[in-house]
Amino acid sequence: MSDENKVPGGEEEPKVSGPDALKVDLYFWLQALVMALVGLILIFTFVGRIIGVDGESMMPTLMDHDMLLLQSIGYEPEQGDVVVLSKNTFRNGQPIVKRIIAVGGQTVDIDYSSNTVYVDGEALDEPYILEPMEELSSSFYTHIEVPEGSIFVMGDNRNNSTDGRSPEIGVVDERCVLGRALVVVLPFQDFGVVESISRPRA
Repeated sequence: MSDENKVPGGEEEPKVSGPDALKVDLYFWLQALVMALVGLILIFTFVGRIIGVDGESMMPTLMDHDMLLLQSIGYEPEQGDVVVLSKNTFRNGQPIVKRIIAVGGQTVDIDYSSNTVYVDGEALDEPYILEPMEELSSSFYTHIEVPEGSIFVMGDNRNNSTDGRSPEIGVVDERCVLGRALVVVLPFQDFGVVESISRPRA
């Protein structure tokens, strides 16, 4: 008798075959599935949710129908972050994706002639915008003082974005923020971290 199938003590190692082998395989697959589900539950509990982009207002940073993983728990809005928010005065509270340009206590001035956004008098370096801004009508805001507990947001595709410049949105209460966009998870070819950037020019 060959020693290949023997375990210490001289006994042969038990083999599983037939229906029993199928049960063993099924058990391991179920175990892996349960672990994956537990992992997803932990992500949604301690990180946030997954939500889709609807529209082109954040191009080229985000594309229509991108799926985003959000950080919701413990998030505090910061200038430059890409966030998902919901405001009842716009689209009946449907979630929208924008970039935070200023937070509570800051002042925003928009100069269309120089394609420049100023925060507290400092011109922002905005490499993420799609193209130079086209001037809007006088009914849209160009000077905004952001109250404490609120944020001012704009889209990266400025000429195709209803954002804080519009009376429909204006400044947004921080409590309307559903979370910060962390990662593009779908489509797979666009998988990657969503960059937070909004800084004064050097």
